[in-house]
Amino acid sequence: MRREKLDTIDLRILNDLQDDGRVTNVELARRAGISAPPCLRRVRALEDAGFIKGYHADLDAEALGFEVQFFALVGLDSQNETVLTAFEQHVGAWPEVRFCSMLRGPHDFLLKLVARDTPHENELTQRLTGAPHVATVLTLQVIRTAVDRPGVPISTAEGQVSAGGD
Repeated sequence: MRREKLDTIDLRILNDLQDDGRVTNVELARRAGISAPPCLRRVRALEDAGFIKGYHADLDAEALGFEVQFFALVGLDSQNETVLTAFEQHVGAWPEVRFCSMLRGPHDFLLKLVARDTPHENELTQRLTGAPHVATVLTLQVIRTAVDRPGVPISTAEGQVSAGGD
């Protein structure tokens, strides 16, 4: 069951886990000002309530052989739900697609992709333009990234934040 309100301790735990998912429970508890057992219970409750969706390592793409990062704005020839879902499933199967969101505006989807090099980027772009129902593709190659923050801003100043969107 999703909790309606998060208190300052919950917010502190979320903030610290978002900054460092590898922090120990003992250190997390120390930062939150509580002992380790209730801290672990809170973390599990936050996971069960869906506030924490998972944990991952932030990998260096270049070190792993992916020198090119690019975005693709994709327009489809139909906005029928079956077509939209089929496109999401199609590109969702590509390991190079790291992000896919449906958009409101002149394009239907924004994709973030990684490629080993420029020929690989070109190959992915050709696969994308040849995908079923794709009408337009605009690619934008990343030169550098100044800000890349995970998650959302968390404020503990007010003491409580509404978690239900109200």
